[in-house]
Amino acid sequence: MDREQYIVRNARREEFPAIGQLMVQVYSQLDGFPKETEQPVYYKMLANVGDLTQKPDTELLVAVSPANDILGAVVYFGDMSQYGSGGTATLEKDAAGFRLLAVSTAARSLGIGKLLTLACITKARQKKRSQVIIHTTMAMQAAWKMYENIGFKRSEDLDFMQGHLAVFGFRLLL
Repeated sequence: MDREQYIVRNARREEFPAIGQLMVQVYSQLDGFPKETEQPVYYKMLANVGDLTQKPDTELLVAVSPANDILGAVVYFGDMSQYGSGGTATLEKDAAGFRLLAVSTAARSLGIGKLLTLACITKARQKKRSQVIIHTTMAMQAAWKMYENIGFKRSEDLDFMQGHLAVFGFRLLL
């Protein structure tokens, strides 16, 4: 299937539960990532990811196939004060960010993660933000490489610990 056939759009409210299930499934399968029993609050947030859209300037983007199958999703934050991470990221001004990028197992290596990432960058540019901020972990090496290939640079000032999990910050200057 051609990447051009995939559509990135705002998720519909009726899709929120399926997107939450996708997020839980993807994150729980990551080697080296905390399991639901270790971080139940985090997994509850994943399962209810649609609730994040109630925050100002926050969107749940979904990548769908021509048949409208959900292939992946990400949460875009046009205002970092709504970002909800540990560390200093929520204090960043004139910045957008995204979190919780997940691509279904069946859609891996189709470019869905990159498509969702580029959609977030486009939104940040449209809002005239000066940078995009993201976080990732060692368990997310495929995403880590993709972010670096797009132009994100490590920003140690954004790093934090989520329980026993090291979370690493990145910035893309626009």
